[in-house]
Amino acid sequence: MRGSNESHGIPLSAYEEADSGMHDHIQARVVPEVHCLSIKAMGKDYYKILGIQSGANEDEIKKAYRKMALKFHPDKNKDANAEEKFKEIAEAYEVLSDPKKRVIYDQYGEEGLKAGGSGSTGGQGNTYHYTFHGDPHATFASFFGGSNPFDIFFGPSRSRGSTTNGFGDHGDHDMDIDMDIDDDPFSPFTRFGFNGINGFHHGGGGGRRLHSEPLRSRRKVQDPPVVHELRVSLEEIFHGCTKRMKITRRRLNPDGRTLRTEDKILNIVIKRGWKEGTKITFPKEGDETAENIPADIAFILKDKGHPHFKRDGANIIYTARISLKEALCGCTVNIPTMDNRLIPLPCSDVIKPGTIKRLRGEGLPYPKSPSQRGDLIVEFQVRFPDRIPPQSREIIKQHLPVS
Repeated sequence: MRGSNESHGIPLSAYEEADSGMHDHIQARVVPEVHCLSIKAMGKDYYKILGIQSGANEDEIKKAYRKMALKFHPDKNKDANAEEKFKEIAEAYEVLSDPKKRVIYDQYGEEGLKAGGSGSTGGQGNTYHYTFHGDPHATFASFFGGSNPFDIFFGPSRSRGSTTNGFGDHGDHDMDIDMDIDDDPFSPFTRFGFNGINGFHHGGGGGRRLHSEPLRSRRKVQDPPVVHELRVSLEEIFHGCTKRMKITRRRLNPDGRTLRTEDKILNIVIKRGWKEGTKITFPKEGDETAENIPADIAFILKDKGHPHFKRDGANIIYTARISLKEALCGCTVNIPTMDNRLIPLPCSDVIKPGTIKRLRGEGLPYPKSPSQRGDLIVEFQVRFPDRIPPQSREIIKQHLPVS
């Protein structure tokens, strides 16, 4: 037993003292044999990868990631190690931007973070296990709202050269984009997010920087409604119908970071008698990203032109064109209806230009009472002859009243 104890540098007398009630003092002398500080030196230095100090705050971490990710993105940086560097930057940002991961990393280092504290202190250690998902492009897309920020600046130059994955070729692949407030190339566009329909969404806020807060703490805001005009015929309003509209939108994948493009058919049920200007809304059917609530998709009814009728609320107006002879001597006019009938309308009195006759209940259904209908209003338009033969003129003069 003596030899075993001496091999650990502890004299036998120390164990003899334990019998006299000094066990706690001996335990304090044994623990320092495990050097917990050596763990931090093992693995990646995330602070060094982002080029920041260990005491950096959240804004400094975000700024460093933004700068480094844009600099080493493999579609912009053609160095052989750019892809690996880009991946390291993403992993460093994901750890340091998460308070829980950062605390564990600061205490146990990369190996302790990923191994769950195994062997880190000889005691309880850390039970949190972290594994990088391995897709730096997903981190990049999540940070920039799912779109390629280079498109805003380099898009107009595409006609001058080829592009790779949407990145413009300016011939200066070593360009360092500094993201300070004074020379941030995104500053002219800070009122826009990269998350709306067609890639843009008006965010307002007087030029406030979009990424001033961490993603996890920033409250999602719904994009403004996307409004489309939906033209319908009077026949469709008269009978009612269902329109099928195909939309293409971006949706968030289950990983909560990457996006997919999908098509969806919206069935728009148009009820009988609906008025022009009626709005049909499909909630949250617009583009979705990690940072926004999808916009509502809205359709506003607009009447198509009709060869015979004009619409006036639930009434429809038909213009009957008659000759001067018919207007003076009487006639019967056949009036078409919305359900393809012809109603004979006798006119025995003199029809003056602008005369109106009303056919009750032959108009469009009332939207709130579809069983009841408005009126068909007949407006008369009198066609005058271009000339009258001299003999006819004399006869008219003799028979028409002076006033």
